[in-house]
Amino acid sequence: MKYITAIIFSIAIVLASLFLGNAYVKRAQPQGVIAVTGSGSENFTSDLIVWEGRFSRMSPDLKQAYDEVNRDKETVRKYLIDKGIPANNIVFNSVQTIEQQENQYQNGNYVGSTFKGYELVQTIKIESNDVELIENVSREITELLNLGVQFNSSPPRYYYTKIADLKIAMISKATEDARLRAEKIAENSGEKLGDLNSATMGVFQITGQNSGEDYSWSGAYNTQDKNKTASITMRLEYEID
Repeated sequence: MKYITAIIFSIAIVLASLFLGNAYVKRAQPQGVIAVTGSGSENFTSDLIVWEGRFSRMSPDLKQAYDEVNRDKETVRKYLIDKGIPANNIVFNSVQTIEQQENQYQNGNYVGSTFKGYELVQTIKIESNDVELIENVSREITELLNLGVQFNSSPPRYYYTKIADLKIAMISKATEDARLRAEKIAENSGEKLGDLNSATMGVFQITGQNSGEDYSWSGAYNTQDKNKTASITMRLEYEID
């Protein structure tokens, strides 16, 4: 009887060892995965333009400088409205007053400064969805010189008001591209694509079309070009069945 009990106990130990060994092997050999990166891009045209400029007057008399810059303001306002820009799109910011000084030197040494006058700077900002109109006016703004106003214009900036919808469309494109890549890799490897483990969105980029603009790790956001290209990447990781 003792011998039978010993034999049964030995068999139990062997079976337990085999079971544990098999479980260890499965844990040591995790299921394979496929990691792929897909991309999506879309060309679009800006639907919002922002244009800024400034003009100034200087005089030793503060009131005279203010009167002159105020007359220029009305000249600029009338000019822009006559060009077709609605008055509510024209924003004049508060006038900046700068006290100008002129440095004085004797024998090459600085000895102080003298008061030259007050420079009053008026800035203006125009936002509009009529991109073409504002573009044309910004190119013709030197006409104000003939009206006695020296207007300094900044280059227009271009934006897109439906950027959130565009981003969603790009994510969908990039995800589909990545999925097709994963399916092709699995097919060529004789495997079957399993469940999606993770999906990671890359940086959203907006660059000028055909500009050769470099991408940025933090995400490029072009405002110089009216015609732009949006792009994004998605990294997907699938199990292999």
